[in-house]
Amino acid sequence: MDRIRLGISSCLLGERVRYDGGHKLDTFLRDTLGRYVEYIPVCPEVECGLGVPREAMRLIAAPSGSRLVTIRGGIDHTEKMLAWARAKVAALEKMDLCGFIFKSGSPSSGMERVKVYGPKGIPVKNGFGLFAGVFMQHFPLLPVEDEGRLNDPSLRENFIERIFALADWRESVQNGKIAGAVVGYHSRNKLLILSHSPKHYQAMGRLVADSGRMDASDLKQQYENLLMEALRVKATPAKHANVLQHMLGYFKDQLAPDEKQELLEIIASHRQGILPLIVPITLLQHYVRRFNQPYLKQQTYVNPHPLELKLRNHV
Repeated sequence: MDRIRLGISSCLLGERVRYDGGHKLDTFLRDTLGRYVEYIPVCPEVECGLGVPREAMRLIAAPSGSRLVTIRGGIDHTEKMLAWARAKVAALEKMDLCGFIFKSGSPSSGMERVKVYGPKGIPVKNGFGLFAGVFMQHFPLLPVEDEGRLNDPSLRENFIERIFALADWRESVQNGKIAGAVVGYHSRNKLLILSHSPKHYQAMGRLVADSGRMDASDLKQQYENLLMEALRVKATPAKHANVLQHMLGYFKDQLAPDEKQELLEIIASHRQGILPLIVPITLLQHYVRRFNQPYLKQQTYVNPHPLELKLRNHV
């Protein structure tokens, strides 16, 4: 797979583009995740024509929606920012992004809980940055997060899992044989989808069953939409445990009674939050190799992202 292309707020890579000439470098994003992705840096405030340094801005509540206004001078940059943002997302369409990482709290780039100031100057954390809002409206199913939320291990694992799954999907359908690509991709990703959303798993199974009778472009769009919706649903220890027990069923005639009991106990410990997911997954991978189980060998669920990221050590 080629390096995954992600948009990112420039300051998170250490670029000195903030209003005070500083940055907000995130070393995990730059040095760890950065080994596997190609970043497309974006600074809305600089790119729309504001300098460095510049007067700080904030969002002000208004009947027509939040306004982007400088704190001291009261200069309204809303229309300038929105015009630039609409042109920018149109340009980003050509970049084949698999996601975007925003700067938390930013009046231009915050994706949620951004302060919006009311008439009395009291802020309420119910807004989103102007560029982030335009981006998310334009790309409603594209994985997005901010660097603050990515400190949560489960949100980090979910986001990175989604961008790898989307990149794999896009690579799978590049050859133009859509129906066959959908069947192949779905076969490899059944357990991954099931760990997020049994409801979507069933709907996608029905779609794949009808794939030979569908228009290729409709099939591709419908499957991608369901895939992104499914993976956005948070996987839980209980859902993981159900998938792990499903995997155990493939070895029911091969494992000794004490081996089955050991694995069941480990799965139960994960369900209870005692053991991280990497423990039962590692043991099951051992049995997959030991018994050369062909169906489970192809499942991305057991290895949806590079082990070096250690994401499943914490969920």
